[in-house]
Amino acid sequence: MAGDQAVRRQAQVLVFDADDTLWENNLVFERVIDDFLAWLDHPTLDRAEIRAILNDIERANTMAHGYGSKVFLRSLAECLERLRERPATELERREIDRLTAALVEHKVELMPGVAEVLDELAGRHELLLLTKGDRAEQQRKLDASGLLHHFRAAHIVREKDVETYRWLTGEHGFDPAVAWMIGNSPRSDILPARAAGLNAVFIPNENTWALEDEELDPADHGILRLVAFPDLLRHF
Repeated sequence: MAGDQAVRRQAQVLVFDADDTLWENNLVFERVIDDFLAWLDHPTLDRAEIRAILNDIERANTMAHGYGSKVFLRSLAECLERLRERPATELERREIDRLTAALVEHKVELMPGVAEVLDELAGRHELLLLTKGDRAEQQRKLDASGLLHHFRAAHIVREKDVETYRWLTGEHGFDPAVAWMIGNSPRSDILPARAAGLNAVFIPNENTWALEDEELDPADHGILRLVAFPDLLRHF
């Protein structure tokens, strides 16, 4: 079976997600949201209720405008305006800018073992990178990571859906049956890759964005579930 525990030392195509797979990302956004909720200090709604409103706004904005800190900043401002039932003041917008400054200033923090594991895997497999988001932001993180030399190619896309994975397969001319998408997001990394015929490696991250969470079929043997990134070396 595709997802069994056998070691796969023969050459494979391994496609890696970036945010929250190779390095921490959403954790920084979560810290900003915590600061935003504390600053709002809403008189009647608790944090969970406000977070549900923010999630709805983010869901709509990512569909319309894509991903990244600029869209996130927009969502925070819209959340404030909905709760205050008025446009945000210039002072409030400056405060939101201050809260979100960490997103731009944040240094790329690799997950434990990532550099060493990629170095070993690159010696026996073909590695690709597939990430979604704002092109300039994602490129900045890729450049800062020091990992690009491990990959035959790195692609920054607007969305990671079934058509994206089919495009990737055609672009690089590989058989999806001997390819694996490796990531933390069921919605963007695992389910659409499986629908496009690839196998998938799910490495959960407790800080994965709530909007990226979906149920995975426990009976799908094309999904290999691992605990941590270095576990890849036991299988590939």
